[in-house]
Amino acid sequence: MSPVAVAHTEAFAVALPVGRWSSDPAIVDAHRLDRSGWSPDGRPLGVAFAQEVADVQAVLRVAAARRVTVTVRGAGTGLAGGAAAGAGGVVLDLSGMNRIRELSVADAVAVVEPGVITADLDAAARAAGLSYPPDPASAAISTIGGNIATNAGGLRCAKYGVTRESVLGLDVVLADGQLVRTGRRTVKGVAGYDLTGLFVGSEGTLGVIVGATVRLRPLPRATVTLAAFLDTVADAVDAVTALGEAGVVPAVAELLDARTLVAVNAATGADLASSGSVFLLVQTDGFGAETEADVAQAVLAERARAVRRSTDAATADALLAARRAALPALERLGRVLIEDIAVPRSRLAEAARRVTEIGAATGVDIYTLAHAADGNLHPIIVVDPAEPEIPPRAWAAAEQIFALALDLGGTVTGEHGIGVLKRRWLAAELDPAAHDLQRRLRTTFDPAGTLTPGRAL
Repeated sequence: MSPVAVAHTEAFAVALPVGRWSSDPAIVDAHRLDRSGWSPDGRPLGVAFAQEVADVQAVLRVAAARRVTVTVRGAGTGLAGGAAAGAGGVVLDLSGMNRIRELSVADAVAVVEPGVITADLDAAARAAGLSYPPDPASAAISTIGGNIATNAGGLRCAKYGVTRESVLGLDVVLADGQLVRTGRRTVKGVAGYDLTGLFVGSEGTLGVIVGATVRLRPLPRATVTLAAFLDTVADAVDAVTALGEAGVVPAVAELLDARTLVAVNAATGADLASSGSVFLLVQTDGFGAETEADVAQAVLAERARAVRRSTDAATADALLAARRAALPALERLGRVLIEDIAVPRSRLAEAARRVTEIGAATGVDIYTLAHAADGNLHPIIVVDPAEPEIPPRAWAAAEQIFALALDLGGTVTGEHGIGVLKRRWLAAELDPAAHDLQRRLRTTFDPAGTLTPGRAL
């Protein structure tokens, strides 16, 4: 390290309690990358392991005084490079701030720290007769803070919306170390600007989330799971469209294409591919789950080779596990580049078809899964792990996928965020005046540009 870097490192070590700072290369390397596959040049100065709000404030004050950049990290499950840190900066690890501070049944809210694992909050809520609806595929390993920072979506978005719909208030440490509180405990509230909504999805560029008040929902009295097996993605999309026309609002509507289904079978030992080429998982829940499932089953039966129905938790969990196993199954095949475009639902079949054409034209292996009810498509590019970096043909395929999303009136990211990997495509999507306004807003919150530099905008 240079003398300046040594001085910076010592300043962070002094500002934090013993054991909450490390510049050990092995520890730094274990915390400098996320799940995106993107690796920035160089090694950060060190890692700050926050246990309290005061730790976060101390790190940001030192960073502001010394003009050292800070990359905020939860579980490192991000897929857009947002938590990957390079030379000269520090990693602020919030995973140790993992307490559920309050769970109120009367108010149907929970007050949590950012490092709480999403599935753990849902489990705690369920033990009290409630649930936490946001359900990203990474729920078992991702944190609430990371979900809020990226406005994560997930399997239950079809009915319950993305993370933003469940966030009522936030505690945020700004770039200068100041703690601010936004929002409230009530579902309604329009006093002042919606700063809570502004921070949700800001990817750590406006402040560091250190606490959240989130909305809980009643635990569904019943859940019915339908597994439909169809010949084509177009058939599956047509079925989802027909569900909407029939008045069905599924809690879950997940689609796996033929190639992904084969990979899941190989990884898990399941036998789903024997029933059809495309897998569509639909769940209904609530007091009317059975009635709604009757309608959904009739709609699916008109289009599918086979439809399986389950009301027992074990079978439903096994089918959901197959969907959640999709990404790990593909990661077994090679290095993955994960996209998350969203298009109007009426264009989803066209988007899936054109993604297949892009794969054929570029010679890139692309596997497709989707949150079908809201038009969110995940084309997963898989490349040979022996290649030291993602090859140009894979990047070319990704760029064509982004262009496709915009051409169909959609977005380059439905739930993973912009991070580093999609920044240049953001300009193609946003109105220029709106893009400039967002940049000026970011400068207002972080004049020195120390928070998660090079991300989002």
